[in-house]
Amino acid sequence: MKAYKLFRVLADGSISSLFINKTARLQTGKWLKAESYPTKGFSFRPHWHCTKTPEAPHLSLTGRAWYEVIIDDFEEMSRPAAQGGMWYLANKIKILKEIE
Repeated sequence: MKAYKLFRVLADGSISSLFINKTARLQTGKWLKAESYPTKGFSFRPHWHCTKTPEAPHLSLTGRAWYEVIIDDFEEMSRPAAQGGMWYLANKIKILKEIE
């Protein structure tokens, strides 16, 4: 299923997660399995967090970009509109392309 994910864009143009395991560089066009990285100050949700639309008003876009992704093996999580509405917690994603 198609979804959207906000990534951190690094100086060299590569992308990484926003908060959890943010030093790892992520590849596009390849299935990526969610892994567990417990992080102080964050709820334990060992999944890729994606949204139904490329919107998350509570997050800054500075140094970040939205990407279209395909998700597999996911569950839905209803969130307030200020947090983007519907979230998908996916066990696998494939990063397709940046949304312009």
